[in-house]
Amino acid sequence: MTASDPTRHYSLGYTDAEHERLIWQASRLAPLTARLFLEAGIGRGQRVLDLGSGVGDVAMLVARMVGPSGEVVGVERDSRSIARARARTTEAGLRNVSFIQSDVTEIPGDKPFDAAVGRFILEFVSDPLATLATVCRLVRPGGVLAFHEPCYGPFLLLSAHLPLWSASASLIHQTLLRSGAHTEIGLELHRFFLEAGLPGPAVHMEILLDSKPDFGRWTYDLLCSLRPQIQQQNLSLEHLGDLGTLPERLRAEIDASKTVVPFVALVGAWSRKPAVPSS
Repeated sequence: MTASDPTRHYSLGYTDAEHERLIWQASRLAPLTARLFLEAGIGRGQRVLDLGSGVGDVAMLVARMVGPSGEVVGVERDSRSIARARARTTEAGLRNVSFIQSDVTEIPGDKPFDAAVGRFILEFVSDPLATLATVCRLVRPGGVLAFHEPCYGPFLLLSAHLPLWSASASLIHQTLLRSGAHTEIGLELHRFFLEAGLPGPAVHMEILLDSKPDFGRWTYDLLCSLRPQIQQQNLSLEHLGDLGTLPERLRAEIDASKTVVPFVALVGAWSRKPAVPSS
């Protein structure tokens, strides 16, 4: 990609550890995303565009929804992520998925899609509205656009009662903000859809809450992926203590509180592209 690539600043990087974090994350978010896509009308036989495919989780979810008669085209800019996604779809026996290496603003438009979807992708592009408008042109009249994007406000608020968890959450949020991510973009989706020429979308928010050990560890894994950005943005991990023992200390804090901790809030929005007016 060129220096002007609007998705070049993916804050979390493309390491093997980040790939594993994405796969874990996808396993927890799959039911929420599936509900959004079903509500939007994505189903058998459709041709669907998946933006920012990463290691392929959303593409594989949609592939099962559209079935063998449907098709999913995943767009991803990182070649290593594409290689991992292709290997995973092959292992899963999904033959209706393909991946192309491209920026989200440069997707070939030779054949229209019935739907375009994405999860945590508009958060990381420099101009979400322009991206949404570009993708809208690739969807046929009457087709669907459906996106899951974050809102960090509730995550920070619901974390405030746990000092170590809250400090970790705040560092994640500050790092993402300083690296250019749109951390509250979920709340802006309604406006973006309207300004892209779409009808006002159906919008809802969901927040995962849990206390299981693997769920509590996700903040640590996120901090590890963000560590290069934390250093680049002149932020510090020192107030969190020894990073190596952070998972155990987070676990102890959660257990002692006898409560649950939140994932970031997911805002789902979908709308149907207007049909071509009759002449």
